[in-house]
Amino acid sequence: MNIIKRSGMEVTFDAIKIEDAVKKANLSVQEQDRLHPAQIAAVVENVTILCHNMKHSPNVEEIQDMVEEEIMKQQAYKVAENYITYRYKRELVRKSNSTDKQILSLLECNNEEVMQENSNKNPVVNSVQRDYMAGEVSKDITKRFLLPQDIVEAHEKGIIHFHDADYFAQHMHNCCLVNLEDMLQNGTIISETMIEKPHSFSTACNIATQAIAQIASSQYGGQSITLSHIAPFVQVSRQKFRREVREDLEAQGMEYTDEMVNNLAEMRVRREIKQGVQMIQYQVITLMTTNGQAPFVTVFMYLNEVPEGQTRDDLALIIEEMLLQRIQGVKNERGVFITPAFPKLIYVLEEDNIREGTPYWKLTKLAARCTAKRMVPDYISEKIMKQLKQGDCYPCMGCRSFLTPDTEGLSENGTHKYYGRFNQGVVTLNLVDVACSSKGDEDKFWTLMEERTELCYRALMCRHNRLKGTLSDVAPILWQYGALARLKKGEAIDPLLYHNYSTISLGYAGLCECTRMMKGVSHTDPDGKEFALRVMRYLNDRCAKWRADTDISFSLYGTPLESTTYKFAKCLQDRFGIIEGVTDKNYITNSYHIHVTEEINAFDKLTFEAQFQELSPGGAISYVEVPDMQNNIEAVLAVMQHIYDHIMYAELNTKSDYCQVCGYDGEIQIIEDEHHKLIWECPQCRNRDQNKMNVARRTCGYIGTQFWNQGRTEEIKERVLHL
Repeated sequence: MNIIKRSGMEVTFDAIKIEDAVKKANLSVQEQDRLHPAQIAAVVENVTILCHNMKHSPNVEEIQDMVEEEIMKQQAYKVAENYITYRYKRELVRKSNSTDKQILSLLECNNEEVMQENSNKNPVVNSVQRDYMAGEVSKDITKRFLLPQDIVEAHEKGIIHFHDADYFAQHMHNCCLVNLEDMLQNGTIISETMIEKPHSFSTACNIATQAIAQIASSQYGGQSITLSHIAPFVQVSRQKFRREVREDLEAQGMEYTDEMVNNLAEMRVRREIKQGVQMIQYQVITLMTTNGQAPFVTVFMYLNEVPEGQTRDDLALIIEEMLLQRIQGVKNERGVFITPAFPKLIYVLEEDNIREGTPYWKLTKLAARCTAKRMVPDYISEKIMKQLKQGDCYPCMGCRSFLTPDTEGLSENGTHKYYGRFNQGVVTLNLVDVACSSKGDEDKFWTLMEERTELCYRALMCRHNRLKGTLSDVAPILWQYGALARLKKGEAIDPLLYHNYSTISLGYAGLCECTRMMKGVSHTDPDGKEFALRVMRYLNDRCAKWRADTDISFSLYGTPLESTTYKFAKCLQDRFGIIEGVTDKNYITNSYHIHVTEEINAFDKLTFEAQFQELSPGGAISYVEVPDMQNNIEAVLAVMQHIYDHIMYAELNTKSDYCQVCGYDGEIQIIEDEHHKLIWECPQCRNRDQNKMNVARRTCGYIGTQFWNQGRTEEIKERVLHL
């Protein structure tokens, strides 16, 4: 059995240390108040048993809480008092400098919590360590100086989660939809170098990837680009190639027809599209941003975003090439094609591509093949999105955050604007904690909901106020050179924080477990569903009130918990113990999702969750867990057509693994080792070295690799198939 030290390092449990601590406290009191040796032994034995029975590696604070409780059970109140006083004094010493041990453990690569904090970051790499070190300092400053103490305490207790505290000290926002059209058509500045309008498709792709790297280093969340913004440059290249072909043929004294010229030019166009798409894919994968990971990029593929005709046909060619290259995958260090985590792809299902016989059905079949092989693209239903977003269809930011619909016409010419807008940040409410704190009493539950949402509101206003007064100079590519705006040097970004231009997100998690605590049933049960929908409507009403009061676009967001699912679960177990169906897992369920262990078929799951997705306008995605579908593309297409008819945004989860030791390319398994820790193991050669395997799983709407924490790993292990 292992424990987690305060520094984050994982070490072997040692009962002698507990015994020594109790003995020291024992000797600090008068003899008549002391514990007998047999009582000390009982305290140590009981704490050891409690630790063994926990479903995760306990941390030092949890163990010390157990020691206090066991001393009290022995009625040695003076000993307990001195033990508590000693803990308090040590805590004061630690608070005087709370970052040293964490940073040292980062440098020595033995901080277990950090190693599993982000499945797409390798904490051994210097650039990642540098980002984490800066993050430790930033979190310390945030907790001690920048946030009210009650918000800090609520965050640490898992009542709420103040996301990305490691970036809060800086004046940075969360995620965005990049206005690549403005940057390409009107020129931009990258690293103080003027970039003019490109004269070819390949140059446009190159500029796009350079912009992606710069943007990723200027914010802490994901960014989305649309292929529609680079599609017009295919025609620019086509015209250039036609001129060059004519010149080449004339130079050789050859007779030619326009048809011959066009055919030869088209061959060059196809070659350039292939090279341009390859540039986007490989540069996004191989770029390393200042936070030590590949840019978190989403690529949007929406045919109806451009006019019918040549531009739409060119966009279809780009989408086709993007899908073909993603099906192939990228080579790992051994030269084997594997599934990359980024860029994330979103394919829009629309009337012109959703059924056999429609103009772009071939593309949809290709998308289905890509999903079966590489888990992307995800799917947006144009039909359902237009119903929910007041007639508009546009991409999400990062993994699921959606902008509030533009009903005013935010662009200069009064048309609806989405690219160039962004999200200010997220604070998530732990719904399970509200339910457990109310002990199932509904009156108390709603009273607590009012208190907790007000706490979230104040935390979100801290985020908003941190951005107020930010000058455009802090990130010129964002605020001055077109990615988000064209502000002047020295101009504040404040106008972009209001009037629906940007959003700010009230996140929520654990609706499933919350409902079980309050109603004793899943939210798929009619009684549970009615209650769960009431919770969602209440949260939307709160956002609407704050929006009306402040002119800030608050929106309800289905939080994509990654490491936080484990943190919330541990905090719940510490505060409320093990409650069957509520706190008995090392994870809680993301947003409104049906529990991963609940048996339900894919079509019923998507239909059921659609009604909750409608009530999560600031961000939501649903998924179905499927087996290997590469030989059953018809079933994939059936799910896609169901998505088109029933739900706005959804994805299919499958597996894509490779063992670098023996070459096994089936499903790598999750097993429990001798320390009761969940680890990945190749079923063929028993390789357990995470650095010698490639495991790809969808975790929070995006693909991650095998470096997940224990809570998320348990959740992945327990997923049931929906097809």
